[in-house]
Amino acid sequence: MEKRIAILGIIVEDLESAKDVNELLHEYRDYIVGRMGMPYRERKVSVISIVLDAPNNVISALSGKLGMLSGVSAKAVYSANGR
Repeated sequence: MEKRIAILGIIVEDLESAKDVNELLHEYRDYIVGRMGMPYRERKVSVISIVLDAPNNVISALSGKLGMLSGVSAKAVYSANGR
């Protein structure tokens, strides 16, 4: 299956969901190239950027599972040609 490079942007507004977010990211760790997280204390949110190298269905599955968590938004941006 062809792999693609993608950036997954995650905003956690319900900090009670942070544990579930981390568990999902751990589950998909084999596809994660890098991760950067920043707590934005003034707004009481966390912003996380994930770089993935994975098949489309894996990226979509992770994004979808994250988006189903309470107070969590996730959006993937894909490379144009998969390289």
